[in-house]
Amino acid sequence: MADFSDALRITSSGLSAQSQRLRHVSENVANADTPGYRRKTISFHETVDAGRATGAVETGRVRLDRTELPQIYDPAHPMADDTGHYQGSNVNLLLEIADAREAQRSYEANLKLFEQIRGMSSALMDLLKR
Repeated sequence: MADFSDALRITSSGLSAQSQRLRHVSENVANADTPGYRRKTISFHETVDAGRATGAVETGRVRLDRTELPQIYDPAHPMADDTGHYQGSNVNLLLEIADAREAQRSYEANLKLFEQIRGMSSALMDLLKR
C-alpha cells in the first residue's frame, strides 16, 4: 500500500504544481494590456527527501520576465512621457496560450493517473476482502 500512497503523493504534487502554473498564466493574460507589467514565470523542482529523489515536484520562486518592455507611442495616454511614449507589457498572448495548453494537458494526465491509482487501490481492497 505504500507504493499506492507514494504514487498518489507524486500525482497530487503534479496537480498542485500545474494549477499554480495555470494561475500565473491567467494573471499574465489578465494583465497583458497593463502598462509596465512584466510576465510571471514559475519553475518546477523535484523534491528530495534525505538525499533521495522522491519523484514529486514542487514549484520554485515566481520570476519576472526581464525582457525589455515595448515603448508604445500614444501621446494621449496618461502615463505617456514628454515624447508621447509609455512602457507596455511584455506578455505575449500566443506564448501564454501555449503555456496554458501544456499545463492543462499535464494536469489532465496527472488527474487520469490519480484516478487509475485510486481504482487499482480500490480493486486491491476488494480482492483482500474476499
